[in-house]
Amino acid sequence: MVAVSTAVIYLYHITQPPVTTSLSNRAYDEIRRMIVRLALAPGAVINEDDLQARLGLGRTPIREALQRLVRDQLVTVIPRRGMYVSTIDVGELSTLYETRAVLEPYVTRLACARGTDAQWAQMRQVVDAARRSGAPADELIGYDRECHEIVWAAADNRFLTDTLDMLYAQSDRLWHIYLAEVDDMADAVDEHEAILHALEARDADRAASLVEAHIRAFDTQIGNAVRRRLESPLAG
Repeated sequence: MVAVSTAVIYLYHITQPPVTTSLSNRAYDEIRRMIVRLALAPGAVINEDDLQARLGLGRTPIREALQRLVRDQLVTVIPRRGMYVSTIDVGELSTLYETRAVLEPYVTRLACARGTDAQWAQMRQVVDAARRSGAPADELIGYDRECHEIVWAAADNRFLTDTLDMLYAQSDRLWHIYLAEVDDMADAVDEHEAILHALEARDADRAASLVEAHIRAFDTQIGNAVRRRLESPLAG
């Protein structure tokens, strides 16, 4: 009886995720959100003690999260000086676009072949919620992300998902920086509706083409926002 109980305890421990891992994931999600939503602005110094106090977490999960964010290029380490929130060079906007414009349509083709009706039903719920919400632009970007995440999950390729997740975070940061100058987000809902119809029909060519157009529209919006700010009398 004792042997059985010991085995059960052992199996429990090897099948449960370590507590430090779940705390690290929580720290990662929270700090990443702070960076993307500009609560931690580009160029800001990363203070571990401050993050511990704000998140109610220990030093180890905070440090593990920051290491992941360095790999995601959201945090920069400067030797002998410390950690900083990575800055955003708008000159790299075209590079960000061309990378997403290649990867997102490819992932969409995979999703067309591998996705399930349940996933498209989930995407339908997101699109319908976005259309009904009347939400401001800064909330609509959350629905946009959900749609992309469903497609990534349907593609079932974690390497591509990790890369696209990092690229999307950079795009999201740019979007929040230029929020005041960004055009209405309502068109994005219509774009996701059309993409969903193509996915449901298993029309990979059309779905990929629509996703590429969606990425291009985002790039155009940000580009226009950058130009408007640069041309503003208050610029500089």
